[in-house]
Amino acid sequence: MAALLRYASKCQNYSLLDHGARRFTEAVSVASALFYTNNSRPLKDLVQVRSISSSPESLDGFNDMVLGRTRKYYMIGGKGGVGKTSCAASLAVKFANSGHPTIVVSTDPAHSLSDSFSQNLSGGNLVPVEGVASPLYALEIVSEKMKEEFQSSMQTGGRNSVKDVMDGMGLGSIFDQLGDLKLDELMDNPPPGMDEVVAISKVMGFLDSPAYSTFTRIVFDTAPTGHTLRLLSLPDFLDTSLGKMMELKKKLASASAAIKSVFGKQDKQLDAPDRLEQLRESARKVQDLFRDPDSMEFIIVTIPTVMAVSESSRLCGSLRKESVPIRRILVNQLLPPSSSDCKFCAMKRKEQMHALNTISNDKELSQLRLLEAPLFDAEIRGVPALNFMGNSIWK
Repeated sequence: MAALLRYASKCQNYSLLDHGARRFTEAVSVASALFYTNNSRPLKDLVQVRSISSSPESLDGFNDMVLGRTRKYYMIGGKGGVGKTSCAASLAVKFANSGHPTIVVSTDPAHSLSDSFSQNLSGGNLVPVEGVASPLYALEIVSEKMKEEFQSSMQTGGRNSVKDVMDGMGLGSIFDQLGDLKLDELMDNPPPGMDEVVAISKVMGFLDSPAYSTFTRIVFDTAPTGHTLRLLSLPDFLDTSLGKMMELKKKLASASAAIKSVFGKQDKQLDAPDRLEQLRESARKVQDLFRDPDSMEFIIVTIPTVMAVSESSRLCGSLRKESVPIRRILVNQLLPPSSSDCKFCAMKRKEQMHALNTISNDKELSQLRLLEAPLFDAEIRGVPALNFMGNSIWK
């Protein structure tokens, strides 16, 4: 306990708000995380979900998010620039400090997750985050790397050579039909939402491995609104685009033996249509995950401006049309109460109150549980700051 209090003494300086007394309990919470990190046990002993209980009257708050041992996914999304990454990172820290082994992944091309944790998370692999009570791993998806992986998976070993063989067999017209599908353009410029599908599928692949099978909370910091909506429509796009290809593939089946004889034995390799079919299946699994109310929840993050609230309303309506479970909206960057006579601050508060009233009267958003996050007086970076933010929001 003495060691814990010494950590608490060091951590008191992480309190970020001058409005209201600095809370020593926050420092103790941070200290506890640091204490357990610096006195770490083997991963197999740490990756355990603690028994979590709650009173029935509080089950509509954070407690209903933290209850249970089954795996749950939380997608944090909304308009660009509203603080989605900080909110997602703080939620992941909160889950980890509440006893859940957690993974947080960012598919946002802005690459802010590394900044939030003050760690380099862009290597393409899950990176352990220090300073929390339960294991927390983070990953930042780099869209260019996802594009390269997609293009690499589509390589089949020389398109011109295949055309020469097929021409010699009298099948050149079928290859020309494949050319009409502009596969080169598909490989060079994957359709919108493809990088998110590849990223989420990659994380789901991680979770299939024994090392991460016990992780029970997965938090996604998603790209801005448009990317999310295109991700949900991607499986239908692929069904339409690849339907003709699948038919042509059947016509080419009789020629497959001759092509293999030219390029050598390729029984263990997949051709481009097979890989695209796999991609379509991955997109469909991601879409199914988004629509599973028992496993997934989408949380909208916005700021208190009428423009941001209007976009959030449209996003909420679109998500409901796609049967995506959505229960909460988080309004970020709210000015705290003040007794000063600052006219600018008074005008901003009045504007923010108007935005909050808009939410309460909006047909889509008024049905959601409203969470409020203050405008902090310091930048939120590192686990102690994220822990403080999480305790201020997720309650």
